[in-house]
Amino acid sequence: MKTYTNTGSKDTRSGFGAGLTELGRTNPNVVALCADLVGSLKMDQFIEENPERFFQIGIAEANMMGIAAGLTIGGKIPFTGTFANFSTGRVYDQIRQSIAYSDKNVKICASHAGLTLGEDGATHQILEDIGLMKMLPGMVVINPCDYNQTKAATLAIAEHHGPVYLRFGRPKVANFTPENQTFEIGKAVHLTEGTDVTIVATGHLVWEALEAAKVLNEKGISAEVINIHTIKPLDANAIIKSVSKTKCIVTAEEHNHLGGLGESVARVLATNKPTPQEFIATNDTFGESGTPAQLMEKYGLNSEAIVKACEKVIQRK
Repeated sequence: MKTYTNTGSKDTRSGFGAGLTELGRTNPNVVALCADLVGSLKMDQFIEENPERFFQIGIAEANMMGIAAGLTIGGKIPFTGTFANFSTGRVYDQIRQSIAYSDKNVKICASHAGLTLGEDGATHQILEDIGLMKMLPGMVVINPCDYNQTKAATLAIAEHHGPVYLRFGRPKVANFTPENQTFEIGKAVHLTEGTDVTIVATGHLVWEALEAAKVLNEKGISAEVINIHTIKPLDANAIIKSVSKTKCIVTAEEHNHLGGLGESVARVLATNKPTPQEFIATNDTFGESGTPAQLMEKYGLNSEAIVKACEKVIQRK
């Protein structure tokens, strides 16, 4: 079984900041907008190097989306930055009407997603943003797993024409993907080969899936782990090919089980290859205050929960 090494825990929002800084040096059309959260979005270096290409909108997220849409008309590539809750729920009408409907080339970059926002609690956590964004026609939805992949994704979406939702997080998590990787939108990444169960995971749950696969291997269960960094467009072929071999699947995400990765995978399976599936996700609930680790354990979003789900789904073959 192939193993992966944590080269040093880093927050994925810093991967976004590093990617944005690099874009500032290489793509003169990239501009950045922020809703009063420059430090949280790690935009400082971009601003220092490109002050004329940054717009501080303040606590006016709806205005930020409208301004971003307008900037595209002049050929700019705007990257908006705020918390995931404010990037989606607070401004859904503006995204739908001003960005998605007219296919504007806006990159909606959302930090502090999911439960791992932690102590700020339910009002700032969002567990329905993937569903909100993936239902918008033409919207690409990306949820990378670590610092390196978030940086690579940030660079890649600048080359993609059309609206993109890029989701990342606050806590330091394992950094285990290649440093200078090529990020291909819509292309799943096979991390381990397996024959007994498929685990498809996204975001912070990818490392947990790899940890679960090691435990399962010790129990004599061969798990195939796939990193679904792009939820829309979804790599249906990779999923179908894997379950054709393993005959069962577990989906893992830091999101509500309604509307997230798991439901997208279930649709693929229902219309192509019906397969037993178990879901690792929150169960139609809001979050609460706590450390990221405490919340991931309480809501069953860790390697231990993935192991149990795999053992359960294997019995359903």
